[in-house]
Amino acid sequence: MSNKRQAAETRGRRAESLAAWLLRFKGYRIIAARLRTPLGEIDLVAKRGKLIVIVEVKARANVNEAMAAVSVRQQQRLAAAAGWLPSWKPELAECDIRFDVIAMAPGRWPQHIQNAWISN
Repeated sequence: MSNKRQAAETRGRRAESLAAWLLRFKGYRIIAARLRTPLGEIDLVAKRGKLIVIVEVKARANVNEAMAAVSVRQQQRLAAAAGWLPSWKPELAECDIRFDVIAMAPGRWPQHIQNAWISN
C-alpha cells in the first residue's frame, strides 16, 4: 500500500471512530463498525429505539466536499447492504432504517446530516 493510501486509510479510521463517539453522545448504540456485507461495506450501523441508522462517514478538506463524495452509486450500494441486515440480525427486521452522513473536515466540528438521502 502506498504512503498516500495508508495515510488516507488512517484518516478514515480516525473519522469513523470520532463519528461513532459522536453518535454515542447523541444516544445511539453502535451495533457494527466497518460491517462487511455481501453487498458492500457499511461504515457504521447505529441503533436508537426502533431506528437503525446506516452511517457513511466522509473526511475531506471541507464539509461540502465530504457531502459530494457520497455518490448515487454509493447510496444504492448502501441501500442494498441495508436490505441485507435482517439476514444478519433478524431482530432488525422490525426496525425503520435511515441513511445519515457524518462529514468531517480539519478544524471543524463533525456535521451529522440525518436523512441524507431516501432509499426507494
